[in-house]
Formats: sequence, C-alpha cells, structure tokens
Amino acid sequence: MTKHEAKERIEKLKREINHHRYLYHVLDRSEISDAALDSLKHELVLLERQYPELVTPDSPTQRVGGVPLAKFSKVSHGVPMLSLEDAFSKTDMSEWRGRIRKAYPGGDFRFFAEQKIDGFAISLTYENGVFVRGSTRGDGLVGEDVTANLKTIESIPLALEMENIREKTQKGGSTMRVSRKSKDIPKSLISSGILEIRGEVFMTKKTFEKINEERKKGGSTLYANPRNTAAGSIRQLDPAVAASRKLEFLAYALVTDVGQASHGREHELLEALGFKTDKTARECADLDEVFSFYNEIGNRRGKLEHQIDGIVVSVNDNATFEKLGVAGKAPRGAIAFKFPAEEATTRVNDIVVQVGRTGALTPVAHLEPVPIGGTIVSHASLHNQDEIGRLGLKIGDTVVVKRAGDVIPKVVSVLTNLRTGKERAFRMPARCPVCKEAVQREEGEVISKCVNKKCPAKNKEALAHFVSRKAFNVIGLGDKILKKLSDVGLISDAADIFFLEHGDLSPLERFAERSADNLIASIASSKKIALGKFLYALGIPHVGEETARLLAEQVKSQKSKVKSDEVLKVFQNFSLEALQEIPGIGPTAAQSIHGYFRTPHTEKLLQKLADAGIIIESPKRGAVAQTLKGMGFVLTGELASLTRDEAKDKVRERGGEVQSAVSAKTAYVVSGAHPGSKHEKAKKLGVRILSEEEFLKLLDSTF
Repeated sequence: MTKHEAKERIEKLKREINHHRYLYHVLDRSEISDAALDSLKHELVLLERQYPELVTPDSPTQRVGGVPLAKFSKVSHGVPMLSLEDAFSKTDMSEWRGRIRKAYPGGDFRFFAEQKIDGFAISLTYENGVFVRGSTRGDGLVGEDVTANLKTIESIPLALEMENIREKTQKGGSTMRVSRKSKDIPKSLISSGILEIRGEVFMTKKTFEKINEERKKGGSTLYANPRNTAAGSIRQLDPAVAASRKLEFLAYALVTDVGQASHGREHELLEALGFKTDKTARECADLDEVFSFYNEIGNRRGKLEHQIDGIVVSVNDNATFEKLGVAGKAPRGAIAFKFPAEEATTRVNDIVVQVGRTGALTPVAHLEPVPIGGTIVSHASLHNQDEIGRLGLKIGDTVVVKRAGDVIPKVVSVLTNLRTGKERAFRMPARCPVCKEAVQREEGEVISKCVNKKCPAKNKEALAHFVSRKAFNVIGLGDKILKKLSDVGLISDAADIFFLEHGDLSPLERFAERSADNLIASIASSKKIALGKFLYALGIPHVGEETARLLAEQVKSQKSKVKSDEVLKVFQNFSLEALQEIPGIGPTAAQSIHGYFRTPHTEKLLQKLADAGIIIESPKRGAVAQTLKGMGFVLTGELASLTRDEAKDKVRERGGEVQSAVSAKTAYVVSGAHPGSKHEKAKKLGVRILSEEEFLKLLDSTF
C-alpha cells in the first residue's frame, strides 16, 4: 500500500470508527459487534504505526471515549481513565513485552492477569470511607455523575469495610489488628482522605436473559447484549430503572496511592474494603504463566456468570508501571489480551464461483486473510446471487465476517462508508465456469446449477466427497492426486479408485515407490465401510451424514456384511411412500433417494463397487443398550478425550440422534472448550448443557 493509499484508508477508518464509537459509548447502541470494531481499530493502529507521520490529534487512537451526554452533570477525572491497547496473539504479547523492556530496562517485569469484563467502566470516590460520587469514563478526562444510579447496586459498598484495615494507635506507636482479614495499610490513610476505586458495572447473562424474556412477553424490542443494557441502565435519569436491573460491580483498580507496591496488592485491599474482585486473578512470573491463565479462563468462558472478551495483563510492580508511563492514550504497562474474535473486518479481494458435486454454483469471497475464532480466514461462502444482492456486496468492499465455533465463515454486512469508488459489482455467470455449458435456475430456486452430467468439476467434487473422512476415508488421496489421476484417465468414477495398482501410480510425477505403496495400502484398507458412511459417500442429493445414518437403520439384513449390489436391491424395494414415512426424512430427500437408486448410472456404479470387493457392514444391533433412544444431542466446542466423530458415533450407538442445530427438541448440548453460539442458544432455550466430563459419565451409564 502506498503512502497516498494509506492516507485515504486512514481517513475512512477514522470516520467509520468514530461513527461506531459514538453509537456505542454515547447512545448505548451498536450497528456492529465489539469484535468487528476492534478489528477496524487494530487496522488503523497498524497503519499509523507504519506511517507515524499520518497520525493526527483527531484519530480514534489518540482519544479514549465518546463525548458525554448533557443530561448528567460533568465530573473531571483527576487521573485520566485510559483505554488499553489490544493484543490478539502470543506474538503480539511478546512484542509488547519487548517494547516495555526497551522503554524501561531496569524494571520489574512480573505480571498480574485478570479477566477483562465486558462491562461499563466506572470510577467511585469515597471520602472518609463513605461513597460520595460515581462517574462514567466519558472521554477519559470528563465523565458523567451517575452516583444515584450506582447507589442502587448492591455490590458497591456505601461505606468501606474499615474494620478490615489496620488500626493505628497512639500508644507507643503500636498497632492493633481488629480482624483476621486485616491488611497492612493504616486506617488513618483510608478514613481521613479521598479514595478512588475503578471497576466495571456489568449485567450477568442470567439477568440479561430474564429481562429479554419479559420484554418478549410484552412485545417490546429485545436488547442486543448485556454490556449495552448495563450501560443504558446506569445512564437512566430515573434510579428506579437501574435498581430494577440487578446490576453488578467488579473492582479492578485502587487509584489512590495508599502505599500499595503492586497491582496484586490493590486487589487484596479492594477485597478487604468490601469490593467484589476477580477471584481467578493472579500474579504471573512470566508470559508462559500469562498464557496458561489465558487458556484456563478461555476454557471456562462459557460457564462464567458474566461476559468477558479476554484478559487484562499488567506489569505487577506499581513503580515500574508508573515509570513506563503512557503511549498515546494507553498505559504502556498494561494490555488487553483478547480471545479469538468471532467477528472481524477485512476486504473482499475477489468473488470466485465454485461448482459442487451436484452442479450447484456457489460464489465464494476471497478475503484479505484475517484471524477469526483462533484461525486465519481467507474465504467465506456467499451462498448465491440473492445473498450478494441482500448484502449489497461488491468486489473490493470492506466487510464484517463472522465465524462462531465450528460454523463456516460468512459475510455479515458491508461497510459501505469505506468505499473508494473502485469497487466492482458481481454477477453470477450465465455459463458454468468449468465446462462452459449453460447453467439453469429453476423457478422458485435461489441456486444456479450446471446440468451437464459430464462436467469435470462435478466429477472432481463427487470424488473428493467419496474419499473424505466422513465417507470412505481414503488417507493420502487428496484433491491434487485425484485431479492428476483423473487428468491421466486412470479414474473416471469413484469405483475406479479401488482398481488402481502400484504400476498405475509409480510412473506418475511425484509418486515415489514408497508413496505409491502407501496409497495402494490405504485404498485397500478402506474397502470395508459402515453402511451409513457408504450411503453418505454416494453423494445422493439432499442426503447428509445424519440422513444417511437414518437410511442405514432401515436395512433389516440378517447378514453382518453385504455387497453394494445388494444395497441397490434393498433400496430399490423401498417405495416413495415408505421412504417418506421414515422419521427425519422429508419429502424432498425421499424423492431424491427414490430416484437415485433407479438410474442406470447408479446401478452401474454399485455393481462396479461390488466387483472391486467393497464390503459394507450393516449396523450393529443389540451391542449397546439403546438408553439414549429418542434423545437429540448437539455438539459444540473442542472435546479433549475424543474426536467429534467419535462422540457422534457413541451417541448413535446408544440410539441417540446427533443434531446440527439447537432447538426445543434438543435433549442435551455437549459443550467443550471454546464453544460457539450453540452454547448460548441452549441457555436461552433452557436446554441442558453437559460438560465433557458429564457427557462421558452419561455414556458410561448406558452400558
């Protein structure tokens, strides 16, 4: 990017960020998620770091918050309420450590780590131990006086717990401890002066859900998230509104100097004074311990009562922290280490149409690579032309991309204010981009299809599906090798794979003696397959993994192993009506299955597979008690002791159903590490959530 292009991008980013920060901080509403806004800010920081001469005083990186509303009296902050720089990776954290060591070589660089509550920053002032004023962050220098509303929060003490602070007497300078919780700070320093505490006002997930339930019953618009709801509650003119919201306060900083030597010490004092603090917070000797804390909190994130979006890491030694000072509008000695965002902003470099195994044409956005949800995302499905029209998307646009849990990345919205005028409109091609034959879009359908049965793209995708992990699982047979085998005429359909010999492979480029042996061995070991996986491998339109399993359960064969030509006869005997009566199989899927097993192409393929020696194993019956029969399970997050497929198999072996989405009919949601949106939806619907340990116990109890 040239300096001129960077300048234009910076100006557009500044306007866009200021727009969203005004909505978020002043009007308590938002058009995009916090994660997406963080992504825009991060891009601006990187550009300004690359071109420091382009930094201006009005840049969002040089200010803290929005302008306070005029409906409350103003409060000046003696010590500015600064924001924090963000880190999104271990590399970012290591670079931060390098910067602060360089800024103050003689410092004590042990750390203190705590949860980053997704709440509303507040400053509390106590005089002689009594709460006298509470104010919002505002622009960091001037906030709003919201004392009356803060007094309604039970977790904010109206008077400090003075008995927990050491009492100084005049008898020979001796001291007297009045509580086992006593702290080494003279009571006189607390009770005879001004004390300032800072922290976050927040709303628990449970309270937020109850409020939205009531609003739903009353026909009111639902609130977007706990953070905005808490902020809006604090900035209501009527304190009764704040009182009704059951808000919480968590203290994280003791601003007044009472002799505390470390940030960890501040937490001890805050707890002694009667404030709720982060019980998980701890001192960390080095970044390895910080990373351990980050992972620990990340794994517990879904089970916390409140929302968090990362951890805050501070230099623990207060003297070092002060020496480090401020860089821009953020303290050098602290940083927000964010959890992998489920949303981020990036640019669409191109839109490329892919042809699937059914001939469906799918536009795919090729993105400027961006980290989302712990992985680098460079592609996102746009589904069809109608979806592109709904988004108003053009090639070159800056977009918000979302990836939650195991959900495929998708474009959520377009930030049209960042357009330069160079963006290009996209139109679906009238001809297949692979075989160049005309495509069709049936009336009432949103998907365009290539109907050429000999289209190479359709065949390639069908072969890739056939050998995939959830189907025949032929290890070592990837897309590039499949393409090569197809290009040289060694395979024209899936059955040809099982007729390959060592001599076919060894002459090919990049096929050494050993790699040819390995692939032939892998193909041979794949010849035995469960019936459900076999049916899935065939790629029958509208038949996914779960539908294939339901079909397999209908086979009443007395044999434990059958050939593919026998499977053909079994399903040719099913009438359309019989297929439609199978629970879980709808009329569209039934029609597709009925037609598939009655085509010459299918008969030829299944006979050829039988000749190749494919052995299909019928579902085992009676091996495991069917104690999960009729129960629906949804899996989300990462399981430590077994793979996702193994977990699914164990549920199915016991008669349970694996569902792709959470609904009122779901019996359990199994939640592993870093769960996605399914976890939250389960909570809203009241579906029971099982930890991995609880899930394994449930499985063990079924033997």
